[in-house]
Parts: sequence; C-alpha cells; structure tokens
Amino acid sequence: MKVLIVEDELALVELTSKALKKEGFIVETATDYPSAAEKLAVYSYDCVLLDVMLPGGSGLDLLRRLKADGNRANVIITSAKDSLDDKVTGLGLGADDYLAKPFHMAELVARMRSVARRSMNAGDFAFVFGNVSLEPDTGRVTVAGQDVLLLKKEFDILKYFIQRPEHIVDKAVLAEAVWGDHVDQADDFQFVYAQVKNLRKKLDGAGADIEIRSVYGFGYKLINR
Repeated sequence: MKVLIVEDELALVELTSKALKKEGFIVETATDYPSAAEKLAVYSYDCVLLDVMLPGGSGLDLLRRLKADGNRANVIITSAKDSLDDKVTGLGLGADDYLAKPFHMAELVARMRSVARRSMNAGDFAFVFGNVSLEPDTGRVTVAGQDVLLLKKEFDILKYFIQRPEHIVDKAVLAEAVWGDHVDQADDFQFVYAQVKNLRKKLDGAGADIEIRSVYGFGYKLINR
C-alpha cells in the first residue's frame, strides 16, 4: 500500500513514517497544503492520512479538491481537534475514517487496513485478473489456485499492474509507484527492468494466463494472453 502522510508536525511525520514503513507500506510525506496538492495531482496513492490544520490551507479543502478530481485514494483524517464538526464535515466530504490525535500506531494501521478492505468491490479483498489472484493484506499470490512466492518488489509491481489491467504504464510512473518519489535520484531504470523480468519468469513458470507486455517507447501493459 502506498501512503501519503499530510501533516505539518515534523516529529509526528517521522514517527508515523517509520511505523508504516515497518509494516511494509511505501510512504511519502507533505508538510503543507501546496506540496500535498501537488503530490496528489501528480502521483497516485492507496491511502492519504490527512491533517485538518495545514500551513497554506485546510485539509478539508484538500479533501474537497481530491474528491472533485475523482481521486479514489482512501482518506483518513487525523486531527488534534477532536471536534464533532470536523468529523461530520470530513466524512460528509467523502473521507473514509477519522482518527483523533494522539493515536496509537497499531490503531492507525488497523484503520488503514479496514478502509482498504471496505473499498474493495463486494468485500472481496483480492485483485483478480485472468487466473492470477493477489491479496494485498496477506501478500498471497496464486495462479490457478496454486501459491506463487514473490519477493516484495515483485509483489508490489504485480499489485500495481493488476489494479490497472490493459492500461499502458510508463516505466517512470511504475518506478515512482513502487519505489517512491526518491526514485528521481536514480540514473536509469535498470532496477525496474530486472524486477519486471524476474516477475515475468515466475508468472510464466506458474502457468499464468496473463502477461506483462512491453510497449515500445512507452512502458508496459498487463494483458491476457
């Protein structure tokens, strides 16, 4: 799961970021309204942890903008103001949950997983394409019902593609989604090519009827064979 923490308390940003990374999440941060708005416009996230009081604007205004743009990220409002008005307004604007600060990290993680499960169609928390099934919560991948063991980055790549079947994915976008926005510091995308190659081998070896096909000059596309 890729998470954006929108919070201006730097100590809390660091604490939350470390805790979520320990749980295996990909974490990015924004400490004010403008930087959060920019990241949400450019990058995709599975979950946004959104503070109400932000330098440069209101978290509730950011939530309005996010929903108006059709952004499908789950949103959990995190606010020091244990205010009924904030909670009602935020949930009314489309937030998935509300967590008053201070909070325990274990509760935050549980809330994040809960809203992710609720957002899945028919409550079935698995992505399925062809004969391949991927369960984000458990890390399980199966091909025709048989388990396939993937390394973490291979799993993250497959998760990204299986949520976007038949869509062309630019290699730079894929790299940012799986490795985070620090990937901008990389000189090339050889690490992406290597991981995709390994994932292809494992899927082929397991008899998958889907394929991560190269699209010359653009990137990749997940298709049925």
